[in-house]
Amino acid sequence: MVEANIHPNTWIADDATVKGDVVIGEEVSIWYQAVVRGASRQDHNGRITIGRRSNIQDGCVLHVDVDTPMEIGEGVTVGHKAILHGCSIGENSLIGMGSIVLNGAQIGKNCIIGAGSLVTQNTVIPDGYLAFGSPARPIRPLRQEEIEDNRANMEHYVQEAKEFYNDCDI
Repeated sequence: MVEANIHPNTWIADDATVKGDVVIGEEVSIWYQAVVRGASRQDHNGRITIGRRSNIQDGCVLHVDVDTPMEIGEGVTVGHKAILHGCSIGENSLIGMGSIVLNGAQIGKNCIIGAGSLVTQNTVIPDGYLAFGSPARPIRPLRQEEIEDNRANMEHYVQEAKEFYNDCDI
């Protein structure tokens, strides 16, 4: 069984689960009842990488298949109960609550995926776009204030983990 590689300045809720081939960067927070499950064997090529200052909110599920690694960039917010499966999420993007992002999907940097959206297999959402629906489609470019709101939301979760969980060193 491959062991997770978790940066010491990461906060993981007591009832969250992190198992398998998982690499977690600095100042990441993984909230209550989230499950992050990478491949059990290195030869399965199923690593989940979570970039620094990202937050995986309550009830999320992150999982991979053989040969479907997952890359979550820096400063990403994954909203409550979202499901990510073998996909890539660019830096400073927000995945809305209850969204599902499937194998091979690529979400660019500075994107918003609207709550409850279904991003189907191998869909590409370009950098800087709002996308939503089932199936999710790019709707329009994000405004600068929306990109800044994504960053502020990420900063809020970094501070929440630091302040609310004062026994945490992040």
